[in-house]
Amino acid sequence: MPDTLKRRIGPALLTAYGIGVMVGAGIYVLVGAVAAQAGIYAPLAFVVAGVIAAPTALSYAEFSTRLPEAAGEAAYVAEGLRRPWLATLIGLAIVAAGTVSAAAVLRGGVGYLRLILDIPAEAAIIVIGAALVAVAIAGVLESLALAGLFTLIEVAGLGLVVWAGFQAPPVPELAAPPPLVPMMPAILTGAALAFFAFIGFEDIVNMAEEVQDPSRTLPRAILISLAVTSVLYAIVAFAAVRTVPLDQLAQSERPLALVWQAGQGGEARFLSGIALIAALNGVLAQIVMAARVLFGLGARNAWLAGFHHAHPRLGTPLRASILVGLAVIAGALVLPVATLAGITSSVLLAVFVVVNLVLILLKRRAPEAPFRVPMAVPVVGLILSLGALSLTLAGG
Repeated sequence: MPDTLKRRIGPALLTAYGIGVMVGAGIYVLVGAVAAQAGIYAPLAFVVAGVIAAPTALSYAEFSTRLPEAAGEAAYVAEGLRRPWLATLIGLAIVAAGTVSAAAVLRGGVGYLRLILDIPAEAAIIVIGAALVAVAIAGVLESLALAGLFTLIEVAGLGLVVWAGFQAPPVPELAAPPPLVPMMPAILTGAALAFFAFIGFEDIVNMAEEVQDPSRTLPRAILISLAVTSVLYAIVAFAAVRTVPLDQLAQSERPLALVWQAGQGGEARFLSGIALIAALNGVLAQIVMAARVLFGLGARNAWLAGFHHAHPRLGTPLRASILVGLAVIAGALVLPVATLAGITSSVLLAVFVVVNLVLILLKRRAPEAPFRVPMAVPVVGLILSLGALSLTLAGG
């Protein structure tokens, strides 16, 4: 049986995939929550969050050239700590986090769809979930091409929101912002919240076995995706705090609709459609990612060997994709969405802690790598990830 994936992904598609995973549906609702903490300095909170994410992203970039495997974090832990059971546990945690995240986003996306069409939620979850699984099975090029199209639509929607925001007169708060230094604790609190909008760069490394020239393509895709997303978030947040009074922005579940209405009027129903597209993009990306991790684990663990199988013609992990897809649909049908995002973030932050720690150990043992970062990078990434994890577990 085939046990290799086809290398069909170039730098443009991989970068678009990374941007799409990070942008997702979160920015359409997160701006208001960050503004509630950081106020007029919400754009700065997003920039700080990007800076917090950067060291871990750089650690992933080095790892992606040291061990370009679909198993991703599981391969890193196996190499660095030499504990196969822990590597399998980390890999399964990534699969579970991706599956739970996709289930939550699928359920939320169907909620947006039902604002446009009056259809039963359960039927929509099954049909849309099955369609996305079929795309994931059809081929990685097809999956990432569709994800790239979704990403263009998402970014275009955010561009329209920014344009509308700059058509409206600025709010009075913009002319007389509070002093920066006393606001720093609030900005950091907002940044801790905004950090979760950057989760997704780690998914890029799981495409390693299907990327052309992975040693060059993977680090560039990770860093470009993070940079583009950071700038985009900051601009969108600035348009929001410039246009909408902070008390309204902080209380709204659809903050970007308020920006559009302030600049152009109307109900901004099209934003519901774009948010649906963003949700579908997030679901597809997580299915693709989780299936690759399960495929990679199959090469390392006899109990999971049945998933280390690629379709002979399509070159995709068929069994892994089906299992992940069924779990996503089932989760979207039965699990409450409210608690899922926190669980996912906590799991991924714990993984970030381990990944940075492992890179520190590996750099001491074997300093050479095709792409290298200074030792300070994983050290800072470890400290920042621990801090963010502590805030999350404490309910902050």
